[in-house]
Amino acid sequence: MQYNVTIPIKELISKMTLEEKANLVVGAGKSLRVPGAAGETRNIRRLGIPSIVTADGPQGVRIEGDGKPYPATAFPSAIVLASTWNPEVVEKVGKAMGEEAREYGVDILLAPGMNTHRNPLCGRTFEYYSEDPLLTGEIASAFVKGVQSQGIGACLKHFVANNQETNRFVVDTIVSERALREIYLRGFEIAVKKAEPWAVMSAYNKLNGKYCSENEWLLTKVLREEWGFKGLVMTDWGAGEDPVAQMKAGNDLLMPGNDDQVKAIIEAVKKGDLSEAILNRNVENILRVIAKTPAFKGYKYSNKPNLEEHAKVAYEAAAEGIVLLENRDSTLPLDKKAKIAVFGTGQIETLRGGLGSGYTHPKYVISILEGLKERKLNIDDELADRYEKYIKEMRAKEGYKPRRPGVPLPPLPQDFLSEDEMEKYAKRNDVAIIVITRISGEGWDLKPEKGGFYLRDDEKRLIEKVSRTFHKHGKKAVAILNIGLPIEVSSWRDLVDAILLIWQPGQEVGRVTADALIGVINPSGKLPVTFPKDYKDVPSWNFPGEPPNDPRAVVYYEDIYVGYRYYDTFGIEPAYPFGYGLSYTKFEYSDLKVEVTEDHLKVEFKVKNAGNHPGKEVAQVYINPPRGKIPKPLQELKGFHKTRELKPGEVEEVEIRIPLRLLASYNGEKWIVEPGKYEVRVGSSSRDIRLRKEFTLTNPLSYKP
Repeated sequence: MQYNVTIPIKELISKMTLEEKANLVVGAGKSLRVPGAAGETRNIRRLGIPSIVTADGPQGVRIEGDGKPYPATAFPSAIVLASTWNPEVVEKVGKAMGEEAREYGVDILLAPGMNTHRNPLCGRTFEYYSEDPLLTGEIASAFVKGVQSQGIGACLKHFVANNQETNRFVVDTIVSERALREIYLRGFEIAVKKAEPWAVMSAYNKLNGKYCSENEWLLTKVLREEWGFKGLVMTDWGAGEDPVAQMKAGNDLLMPGNDDQVKAIIEAVKKGDLSEAILNRNVENILRVIAKTPAFKGYKYSNKPNLEEHAKVAYEAAAEGIVLLENRDSTLPLDKKAKIAVFGTGQIETLRGGLGSGYTHPKYVISILEGLKERKLNIDDELADRYEKYIKEMRAKEGYKPRRPGVPLPPLPQDFLSEDEMEKYAKRNDVAIIVITRISGEGWDLKPEKGGFYLRDDEKRLIEKVSRTFHKHGKKAVAILNIGLPIEVSSWRDLVDAILLIWQPGQEVGRVTADALIGVINPSGKLPVTFPKDYKDVPSWNFPGEPPNDPRAVVYYEDIYVGYRYYDTFGIEPAYPFGYGLSYTKFEYSDLKVEVTEDHLKVEFKVKNAGNHPGKEVAQVYINPPRGKIPKPLQELKGFHKTRELKPGEVEEVEIRIPLRLLASYNGEKWIVEPGKYEVRVGSSSRDIRLRKEFTLTNPLSYKP
């Protein structure tokens, strides 16, 4: 059915009954038009108002179907996209994901996830971008633009401070307004202003005593009045307690919705507890978005997205997000003829992504072992067969049997090979590859213990045994980290010669891993999150709140000192700093120029490939502020640029413009840029600064929120 409503929205609202309005602001419970999609709104056929369909999508379109999931590309996890530091590539991912959603009859994709990496144990770290709000905002903006270029809406989530899964439905996040505005809200603000998303999803948690979906300050004052958001606000699924309070706060749409909520809203209006003007406002916000959707325009979706083409996009993004953490004595790239022994069950049970709403149903996933074989690398087939048999036998045993899809497999013991077997493999191969995996997902957080942040004893023994045996024979050992969040590496990284962090890079995982190992891909990813040396170094020490076994509140005592802002300011040495990542080549920086204009900084410099391999570099600009009345971090990221692929000897001239407003701190009433001497720091990571130049601001600047 094609809807062709030409009546102006306000006039249309005037023709709606109270019951119709209440039905429009409450979801239908489940999607009938696209079975197994996350949800659907209610249509009002009398007035030509169609229902619109929403689907999960942080790592790819997730539609469970009627017992048969819809095939969709498994794209790299959000943490991989942030590791690219490349908005152009991320926009391609958004575009491809948007096309798949549109062709499956979806109107709004429930992505991107934008919550801050406050603690490495958060189960959905893989689904979020970064510990830094600027990087989060820029990458999210690119993703949203890509999605919405396909004529469907993107939905920023989870608004706001939903930085843990433990008790996420009820926990009260206690955080200062300054930390909110400078850290937790800023990424959302950038994306709202830069990409104009159609929708925002309010979070489950409370914020300073009020559920986010019932928080008028958050949803109306900040989001709409200060930032100018024009789309619709929907709840997370089943969030909040009071539908009337949600309506008043500016939460337009209650999802997935039920009839009790409809009745409560109707009764509240009749009793005078809810103004019909407020209900009309929320209805108008929803109708404005509906009018832009494929459903409203009568789009005939094909159910045949271009999965083959999108696999190439998934590969490209995964390739750009790989981070080279260690590479002693140029261990990588490997010679294509090298004899390779692969250890770890993750070579076969490879992780494409995390679990929960980000779970995907791709047509295929290339495991690490399959990728190495497909690229015709010289794999020890006997060892590979040994692993395949071991996994098959163990998965048949009680306690290790696979459960339903989307539920983590019980981890298998990794150190099952004997010393004699290890000796045999070391003698006849040139290099060992050790795959370490770590799964997480929606609904649970990891623990600060072995099997969570730290390696299990069996994982540690595998690394120790492999590295000791191979090194004894003058051979190399390489670790591959197939993980979705930071883990502890300091206690074992010196045992191996190289560490390749592939994260959870989607369905092309095996191919990008193989290509990175042999140098077809030169790793150019950089860390979007700090890897702490030890969990006791993490500033959010009280995660996940009090009481620890059943937290009802979590206080953000670290305030603005999140991630590298804490480690840098207080002199805590990380395992790997924010922005870090090696390459198979080397880069030199030169000719820094800084110009201060009325409203921005212009930072110019040159990046040269001074090594022997073609490669890309992520140049980062940090600002070190003067000491003023407002305490500030030692430095903060204020701009970045990923170069094109530079050939050996090639130079790229980089120009980055930084709005002066971005230097401001929030003093409780307004944004202030204090006068004094600032230092521009340009480098390859937050701890690898190559160029410095000072500039002075003589007068203070102030801005309204």
